[in-house]
Amino acid sequence: MDPVVRQVCIPPDSTIRHAADSIDRSEKGIALVVNGDGRLVDTITDGDIRRAMLAGVAMETSVAVIASAKARLGQGAPVTAPHGASRAELLELMRARAIRHVPLLDADGRVAGLATQDDLLPEDVLPLQAVVMAGGFGVRLRPLTDNLPKPMLPVDGKPLMERIIGQLRQTGVRQVHVATHYRPEKIVEYFGDGAAFGVEMRYVNEDRPLGTAGALGLMPAPATPTLVINGDIVTEMDFRAMWTFHREQGADMTVAVRRYDVKLPYGVIECDGPRVCRLTEKPRLNFFVNAGIYLLEPGVYRHVPAQQRFDMTDLIQRLVDLGRMVAGFPVREYWVDIGRPDDYERIQTESNQRRPRP
Repeated sequence: MDPVVRQVCIPPDSTIRHAADSIDRSEKGIALVVNGDGRLVDTITDGDIRRAMLAGVAMETSVAVIASAKARLGQGAPVTAPHGASRAELLELMRARAIRHVPLLDADGRVAGLATQDDLLPEDVLPLQAVVMAGGFGVRLRPLTDNLPKPMLPVDGKPLMERIIGQLRQTGVRQVHVATHYRPEKIVEYFGDGAAFGVEMRYVNEDRPLGTAGALGLMPAPATPTLVINGDIVTEMDFRAMWTFHREQGADMTVAVRRYDVKLPYGVIECDGPRVCRLTEKPRLNFFVNAGIYLLEPGVYRHVPAQQRFDMTDLIQRLVDLGRMVAGFPVREYWVDIGRPDDYERIQTESNQRRPRP
């Protein structure tokens, strides 16, 4: 078996976390569940794992739970092809079945290879543009931001926003718009037209703060989807995985979400009228919170008013009210929102140990 393929193979008793680790190491977007004889039992994609997270399934749960969920949805056995199938045959199979991965089996039915759409059709440039929201005042980080926009705060000797631009470039995004307001000259002077950073950069300056989505109303509606990211986020999130998930869901807008746990310091009493019916001592509550990264289809722009304050939460609610598909994409990778001094100190401490995903 090819060493790369061996890297994506996991045993049937694996946990979801084990599958996620395998996907991250191989960067193929899929793990193959293989029995002791080398025969394919199931496939687990990155999207399968994130949908399980949305359903509240713990990462230490067996991958069999994902297989059961797919079976309930009427998804049959994994689609495979013989080892040695031609590129044209594999691409046609992927197109016909709307899939991006095909395990390749030898004459004895054992896993011998893996074909992926990314390998067969390398996408050096994704059909996406990006918008970095970099107009905030960074009030909670003063005095660090007295003369510097928050996205320009140094991490490892480089501005935080340079890290974001680098990740976008590595993902295959080449056109980047930057929404500015506070000290915009600091950003423009450093990045210029973006050529030195491998991207094409344009700037939109807000004369007055327009909220977390209002700057989109200053831009012409694009012909391609838009990846929007807040300029004060440090993350190793896989933007390609978000793009794939967005397309799989047929979403008008996809919102990156992060699990947030709250442990209440008190016992919670539930009442039915005057009658106490349940007591839960110091429960831990789980929520998904907005992670500040979004994917928008071009048609979404018409719902953003021009020259008005408008937040991403307003846009999300407007689309939900209209019955449009808004998908949640759970972030399982490293993620920090630099909103307070202790967040910035944490990033400075951890930056030597962590690097953005390639």
